[in-house]
Amino acid sequence: MTSVTSLSDSVQQHLSSALTAALPQAAGADPLLRRSDRADYQANGILALAKKEKANPRELATQVASHVVTGEVIADVEVSGPGFLNVTVADGAIVRNLAARAADPEGRLGVPRAERPATTVVDYAQPNVAKEMHVGHLRSAVIGDSVVQLLEFTGESVVRRHHIGDWGTQFGMLIQYLDEHPGELDHEASEVSGEEAMSNLDRLYKAARALFDSDEEFKTRARRRVVDLQAGDPHTLATWQKFVDESKIYFFSVFDKLDMEIRDADIVGESGYNDMLAETCRLLEESGVAVRSEGALCVFFDDVKGPDGNPVPLIVQKSDGGYGYAATDLSAIRDRVFRLKANTLLYVVDARQSLHFKMVFETARRAGWLGEDVTAHQLAFGTVLGADGKPFKTRAGETVRLVDLLDEAVDRAAAVVREKAQDLSEAEIAERGAQVGIGAVKYADLSTSANRDYKFDLDQMVSLNGDTSVYLQYAYARIQSILRKAGDVAPAAHPELELAPAERALGLHVDAFAEAVADAAAEYAPHKLTAYLYQLASLYTTFYDKCPVLKAESPAQVENRLLLCDVTARTLHRGMALLGIRTPERL
Repeated sequence: MTSVTSLSDSVQQHLSSALTAALPQAAGADPLLRRSDRADYQANGILALAKKEKANPRELATQVASHVVTGEVIADVEVSGPGFLNVTVADGAIVRNLAARAADPEGRLGVPRAERPATTVVDYAQPNVAKEMHVGHLRSAVIGDSVVQLLEFTGESVVRRHHIGDWGTQFGMLIQYLDEHPGELDHEASEVSGEEAMSNLDRLYKAARALFDSDEEFKTRARRRVVDLQAGDPHTLATWQKFVDESKIYFFSVFDKLDMEIRDADIVGESGYNDMLAETCRLLEESGVAVRSEGALCVFFDDVKGPDGNPVPLIVQKSDGGYGYAATDLSAIRDRVFRLKANTLLYVVDARQSLHFKMVFETARRAGWLGEDVTAHQLAFGTVLGADGKPFKTRAGETVRLVDLLDEAVDRAAAVVREKAQDLSEAEIAERGAQVGIGAVKYADLSTSANRDYKFDLDQMVSLNGDTSVYLQYAYARIQSILRKAGDVAPAAHPELELAPAERALGLHVDAFAEAVADAAAEYAPHKLTAYLYQLASLYTTFYDKCPVLKAESPAQVENRLLLCDVTARTLHRGMALLGIRTPERL
């Protein structure tokens, strides 16, 4: 596929040709082009080149400038400072670039697609069976979903994995209780809503826990049931499956509220690796990567020690023969590397688990499962804080339920939409409220670098002012309103027109979309895309204030400005979609 050549690439090519003409031995040297406040672009690579060639940098810059072909792409180039080149792009080049983006049948807006895609497994959105999702689950889901969208759009082959907590000792308690109270989950999955499913599970869990804590005989039966579960007893597994199915109803309802696609085939929980655990331990022990210590199978590290100075190992198998999280995580790595043929493993997991994953990855490297061809990364995220700067809790000190937080965001956003709405029905206000509210929550999360904590402030999130998704959505809706009012007048390119400063600034920023997407995807950093989109909306606001569109000076200028509006809207729409956020046509 041929992508639209960006203005920056065209300028780069012109400068590279001029560099080679001025200094043949420098063929292939990078002019180091970047956007500048002093001109459209500045090239500062000549300074390093002059030092290497023992030449006067300003004289070399002057020579290079004399070989730059001006006209169609570059309007002017001048030497600045000790040897910088300041480049001004031709107005016509900006307009032709916008037209090429508008004409792209695939709507990629200049973003190239990888010709030989690598395979990345993204492990994100990992709720626990039989437990409510809370605010702590928000970041893994939202960040992971955006990274998946970014990687897929740039051509990566992505395998999604939701490593749900569906195994462990608590299930013995739950299964035994349900076995002794068989009517408690006696319904078809299609008969209950997500809220009802969670209510059933919550009620069951509390009843089972109360019995477990008060009845020693039940506690003994529950512990025996754990053994039955791990041994694969058919009846025990069938009861366990009821809990998993009931939980999935709830999970899907929450992810649907988050406007996220979670596919059943992508849910491979802890239980999915049970058959691999014994072999994983055998391979680690036989290779000497893991050793027996006090009956447990452990991996030791020189740089991991406890407060007493003694080594703290990664315990792969407990002394009683049971398996911990490490065995499951290492088995998952084996499956993803050898069966799924992954090149990269990405884990979107709370920063508080960083030591665990550091030890797991190092163990896998020692075992030869990770190496130069296969790498693993933890995309560690910080904590969601309340207004007091402490981890977000209810007034009673409880963990905030995710559904409650999302419902409140939608309610607040619906109030904002109703206040601004002029011709929207109640149904449309409710729909827009959901799109704006969920978008506000996602954007607040994604606009913060993942490894930082951030304060959850709904009033700020749904504000029309500042760096919020509502501001971006409003900019998009404003453009759509202009395009509707244009009626039969269609956007069209007029490269012969002179552009106003606000038009130039907006057009040049639109050109940088591909670079912003590439950077965000390469660094698993959605916040880099949010920063680009916020600046895009800000530049559009300046353009809107200073450059009349439908009342421009001539029909040609109207069409040209409509083209700039149209491509800006497409860029906002595509960029927000990569964040998992909707852009309503009307607000």
